[in-house]
Amino acid sequence: MKSLKYICIAVLLIGVTMSHSEESQNAAVSDQNSPNLKPVISEQGFEVDTVKTNKGDLKITSIGHGTLMFDFGGKVIHIDPVTREGDYTKLPKADLILITHEHGDHLDTKAIDIIKKENTQILLTKICSERVPGSIIMANGDIKTIDGLKIEAVPAYNPEKNFHPKGQGNGYVFTYGDKKVYVAGDTENIPEMKELKDIYIAFLPMNLPYTMTPEMVAKAAKIIKPKILYPYHFGQTDTKQLVELLKDSDIEVRVRKLD
Repeated sequence: MKSLKYICIAVLLIGVTMSHSEESQNAAVSDQNSPNLKPVISEQGFEVDTVKTNKGDLKITSIGHGTLMFDFGGKVIHIDPVTREGDYTKLPKADLILITHEHGDHLDTKAIDIIKKENTQILLTKICSERVPGSIIMANGDIKTIDGLKIEAVPAYNPEKNFHPKGQGNGYVFTYGDKKVYVAGDTENIPEMKELKDIYIAFLPMNLPYTMTPEMVAKAAKIIKPKILYPYHFGQTDTKQLVELLKDSDIEVRVRKLD
């Protein structure tokens, strides 16, 4: 009887241990996307965030201004690479490059030449293609799948200003496993944002007179409803205003060193 009693106790202890181990593993996964998780600093001094997806980690490198780098599934994706924002001779070569529009703080052919490989694919607007031979043109509404990565070009413009005319620039929505990432480009809080669904991460620009005020970004974020919001392209705009505006929402605001 005693031996039977000890066996029962042992089984109960094993069950508790396994349950605790499973909880620990689940906690470790969710902690990767936790608001308390600080970015890692790369060798080049850039802040790098890691987000879990059901197809592996997505690494997000905040380079500067409107310039970003994604690493997913063994592929390196550069967004609006500009040499004044980083030393591209020390950054990974691109499998894919996306350009939102033709302005000099977004389209830099020198940066493109440094990071492109023989088989690098470059997606951009029609106007940008005039300066980048051999590229792939995407217009608002176009959807392409490159090496298994789904990319959608969406509108990015100023409704009443001439800085970014409607139809000329792109924002991009990337599907990384079960996570959709919206990089807005230079835009205001336009009506088309209501059509964006299931966005997990949003990069929204915030600087007048070219894009949005903190109030406009907050309004856009409440329409898009991302889990995580990165303000970018913010220049001297006070990002604390945006944090304050969204403090009572379910949106996590992550401010990174971009300007």
